Amino acid sequence: MLELAARLRAMSRDELASALATREFDPAGLKDLFDLAEALLTNDSLDHVLSRLDRPHLGVLAVAATLAESEPDVGDDLLDRELKRLEASDRILADRATLVADLESKLLVVGGERREVPHAVRARLLPRLGDDLPTAAELVAPAPAALAPVDEVDRTILARLGSEAAYATVAAATELVAALGLQPARELAKGGLSLPDSKRLAEATGVELDEVPKLFRRALETGLVVRDGAYWLESDLGGAWALTSAAERWRRLAEAWRDRVPVALRELVARRTETLSATAFRDDVRWLYPAGGRWLDEGLERLRDEAAALGLSVGGEPVEAGRLVLAGELDRAAEDVASRFPTQVDRVYLQHDLSVVSPGPLEPAIDARLRSFADLEARDLASTYRVSAASVNRGLAAGESAESIRSFLSSISLTGVPQPLDYLIGEAARRFGSVRVAQAPESELPARTTIRSDDPQLVGTLEVDQALSSLALRRADEHRLLSRFAPDVVFWALSDARYPVAAEDADGRIVRLRRHRLASAPPPPPKADPIVELLDRLLAVASGPATEQAWLARQLEAAARAKETLTVTVLMPGGQTADYLLAPASVANGRLRARDRKADIERTLPLSAIAAVGPAPADLG
Repeated sequence: MLELAARLRAMSRDELASALATREFDPAGLKDLFDLAEALLTNDSLDHVLSRLDRPHLGVLAVAATLAESEPDVGDDLLDRELKRLEASDRILADRATLVADLESKLLVVGGERREVPHAVRARLLPRLGDDLPTAAELVAPAPAALAPVDEVDRTILARLGSEAAYATVAAATELVAALGLQPARELAKGGLSLPDSKRLAEATGVELDEVPKLFRRALETGLVVRDGAYWLESDLGGAWALTSAAERWRRLAEAWRDRVPVALRELVARRTETLSATAFRDDVRWLYPAGGRWLDEGLERLRDEAAALGLSVGGEPVEAGRLVLAGELDRAAEDVASRFPTQVDRVYLQHDLSVVSPGPLEPAIDARLRSFADLEARDLASTYRVSAASVNRGLAAGESAESIRSFLSSISLTGVPQPLDYLIGEAARRFGSVRVAQAPESELPARTTIRSDDPQLVGTLEVDQALSSLALRRADEHRLLSRFAPDVVFWALSDARYPVAAEDADGRIVRLRRHRLASAPPPPPKADPIVELLDRLLAVASGPATEQAWLARQLEAAARAKETLTVTVLMPGGQTADYLLAPASVANGRLRARDRKADIERTLPLSAIAAVGPAPADLG
């Protein structure tokens, strides 16, 4: 621990912050660098970092720890000779300096005047070698050859099934984004989506209720949704994503999945030239992370589930697209998977019953435009939409006109525009705006919104409509109602209740409202960094008064607790110094009480007489 504490003291603030970010420990209650060193050498902290070392790093650490049992300085030459003796792989020999630097950055190896592996690290690692971990020689040995597995599975069938799963995932994610664009979902105080919103999203996406959290997490990790206060909305990235091709949408989901796979694992899978079996894939992962344990199994299980949803594996068997994604060949993977997607169409059948039937998946831009004034009834390879007075009114409120709707439908219809549909559009346009919503004047406070219509009978209907009771409407005069809610809330409530409503400004001009709101991904809110706060506290102590004396006392106290023997350099009369091998017993009142290991007597020394302390010789019996 003394070596680690000394190393911590010699590091700059930036180096400390970078090193501590790789470790797990509780910063609460740490008063100085000795406390920090102790926290980093606890079993939990060491197990956390050791389990996340890949095989090359773990192998070099195991060799260095073995050497440190008998050598006071595990220098580069000594380490290189031992790696060559163990016939380490060419890659480890070539990358030895980088691997050691990484271990030093994680504070598993302590550099300085001499390189040391802390005793606590050795005690936690060495007993496991040859037991639940491979031996040091096995850890640094060359990787096994990537053998071609016995593969009796028809890969063509797997590829087709994978593409079907991938398309279903893309379609469900698209519907999730669209549903959040129309109506945000509320986040519960305890976390997770509210049950009504979860049910609504399950219905919109066509997935089971218990699958909604996975689908939502996938969209969140891809950046398609963003939280704004207590609500989740479609992000600006999600809006742009939904308008791209199915292949591009899948590519973005697959890229986000790949970004969560450790780099070393990607390289391990990519080095194979043959198809991977499910068993080989799991064995490769466990080979690469031999100390992985629970975190690895849980992460592998999740990545496997995600891979199945994206069509990268089928029934646990990875397909070629999975290897391409992990190798970074995302364009090739997207081309391969999307080659078996249903062909997108740009034409529809307009029916006399006011339905719109698409013979295949509609091109994204056409689908988005059609949804602006029609409701999706059934989503499948052949989707069905329905046009109604309310849906046309919604489109008119968003900026469409009867002419623009007719023109768009004519351009995509294989059957022309049926007369009933044409009549409905014209009638909806004629009635549009017979109910007007605007900001209430200040004289009407506390009312915030005024609703007016030239038809007093319609005003009376609005007043008694139970579907609008939540708006708390009250009559102002024959043609007007007032509400204490904001104009946009009142507008969309009336629209949902299928009234021909329009929004207007203070001058009576109709203004277009967009319910479909995109939320920009905001910069992360300022968050207290426990490591920054810890370093502020510890470095303030380290630069305080009597720093050297306090540092010396803490070294001796730590050695006393650990029952370690130190080389203590003592100032003698006349300016000379003498070295003693002392086992500190206690430090109190500015004095050290210790056992002299050579003379076998107890000594008491004033701290002011101690010039330096250091580790005892490695060969001390």
